[in-house]
Amino acid sequence: MKQVNVVGAGLAGLAAAITLAEQGVGCRLISAQPSERAQSVLAEGGINAALDTMGEHDTPAEHFADTMRGGCFLEAESAVRNLTDHAPEVVRWLVRLGAPLMAKDGQLILRNFGGQKKKRTAYAKASTGKIIMTALIDEARKYEAQGLIRRYPHHELTGITVEDGELKSIAVRDLFTQEMRAFTGRTILCTGGLNGFFEGMTTGTTPNTGNAAAIAFSAGVAFANLEMIQYHPTTMGITGKRMLVSEAARGEGGRLFIMRDGKPWYFMEEKYPELGNLMPRDVISREMVFVKREKGCEGEVCLDMRALDESVWQHKLSDLRAEIIAYQHIDPKTDPVPVSPGIHFFMGGVRVDDRHETNVKGLFAAGEAACKYHGANRLGGNSMLGATFGGRVAASSAAQSAGPSEETVLTEAPPEPSRPECRAELREILLQGLGIVRTASEMQKAEEALSLICDAEQLTPIDRSRAMLGLAMLQSALARQESRGAHYREDFPERDEAFRKLTLATCENGAIRLRFVSADAGEVD
Repeated sequence: MKQVNVVGAGLAGLAAAITLAEQGVGCRLISAQPSERAQSVLAEGGINAALDTMGEHDTPAEHFADTMRGGCFLEAESAVRNLTDHAPEVVRWLVRLGAPLMAKDGQLILRNFGGQKKKRTAYAKASTGKIIMTALIDEARKYEAQGLIRRYPHHELTGITVEDGELKSIAVRDLFTQEMRAFTGRTILCTGGLNGFFEGMTTGTTPNTGNAAAIAFSAGVAFANLEMIQYHPTTMGITGKRMLVSEAARGEGGRLFIMRDGKPWYFMEEKYPELGNLMPRDVISREMVFVKREKGCEGEVCLDMRALDESVWQHKLSDLRAEIIAYQHIDPKTDPVPVSPGIHFFMGGVRVDDRHETNVKGLFAAGEAACKYHGANRLGGNSMLGATFGGRVAASSAAQSAGPSEETVLTEAPPEPSRPECRAELREILLQGLGIVRTASEMQKAEEALSLICDAEQLTPIDRSRAMLGLAMLQSALARQESRGAHYREDFPERDEAFRKLTLATCENGAIRLRFVSADAGEVD
C-alpha cells in the first residue's frame, strides 16, 4: 500500500491525513502532542471564505484582493487566487465533517475581520479552532479504525536525511521510551510556527519548540520570508505565554484607546477612518508602539468593549469574556482591558511550490510551517483556511508519487536535547533584533551576538541548528532594506518595490546562503 508520513497533528496535519485516507493512501501521523493539544485548538476568531451569506455581494475575487493587499503583494498571485477560489469549498468540507459553525436558517453567519471590507469570516463564537479540530479528530478516528491512519503519538522529529536533493528518510524519537525509528517515503511537515524561538512572548502553545524547522533548515531545506513575524495587537501576559484577545472582539465593535491629556483617545478611528480598529494587524501593532511615544499619552493601550450589545456577549463572545475574567480578573463587559502586542504568527517558513513540495524532492510542507499564502502579513481568518487547504493540497501532491514505506528501529542513541540556557539566550537575542519596530543597529548587534553562539563548540546539534535558523531570520531582516507588512524598519520606513521579492535562505555546507527570488516563481530553487 502507498504510504505517506505526516509530521504534526494539528489542523494542517489532520487535513493532510484525512485527505490521504480519502484517496486510499496510508498515513503515519507523527506528533509530539495529541491533536487535542495542538496549536490549532487555540485559534479563536474564524476561517475566511467568500460565501456571501450576509447580502454584501462578496466574491472570491474580493477575498483575493484583500489577501494580496494585506500581505503587501509579497506572494504569488496564482497561489493566493487558488486559495481564495477554493475557500468556500474548504469551509463546506469542514461543515460536512461536522464542524458546527454559527448558522441561521441553514446559512453560515459571517463576521467582520481585520483588513477586509466584507463579512467573510465563518466562526464558532471565539472557539473556532477547537470546534474545527474536534470535527477533524473524529473524522481521522474513522480512518484509524480502518487502518488507513496510524498514529505515532508522543514522537518527535529528530532528523531528516537528504541524498542528491531527494528525501531519503526521517528519524523520530518516542518521547516515552526513547526508542528511535526511521521512516522512508514521502513526508509532509505540518509542524507549526517558530513559537519556541520566542518563549513566553507568543500566543502559541509552549510545547511548539520550532526544533523541526531547525532540523529541516540544517538538512538543506529552503526557507523564505523569515523576517515576517506577525505581532497580534491585542494580547495579555499569562504564565509562560501570551493570551490572545481575539480580533473578533474588534470585529463586533471593540475599540482601542490610550489616555491622552487625561481623556481616552481612540487613535485607530482617528488615524484610519475607513477601517479603524479593523486595520491589518501589523498596522495596529505599530500604531500601539507609536502612540505610547506621543506627548500627553500615558498608561497602557486598552480595548474598550463596554458598548457591545448583550446579545454579542451571550451568543458570540461568551467564551472570550470567561477567559479574560479567569486569567486577568477583569470583566470586559464593564471595564476596559489593557492589551499589548504579542507574537502570533510566522508568515515565513519552509518554502513550497504550488504543489506544496519543498526544494527537497519528496518532502512537502503545509500550515504555519510553510511559507505560501500570507506574504508580509497574514489576514485574520486566513490561517485556518491556509492550513486546511494547504494540508489537502500537500496530501494530494504527495499521494501522486507515493509508494511503499519502510520502518526501521534504530540502534543509535537519541540525540542530546536542547538546553534551556541556550533557548533563553536565543530568545533574548532574537527579541532584541526582531521587534515590531526595527533598526539596523539593533539587528546588527543581535546578528553579531548570535554569530558568536553559532561558532561555540559546546552547543548540542539541535541548539546549533536552532541558532543557525535564528541567524537566518536576522540576516533576512537586515537584507530587506524597506518596510513591508510585519517588517518595519525606522531606517527604511517606506516600501520599495525593488524588494517585492522573497528572501530565500538555505543552509549549505554549514553556512547560510541568502538571496532574493521572485514571488511569482512557481517552483522552489
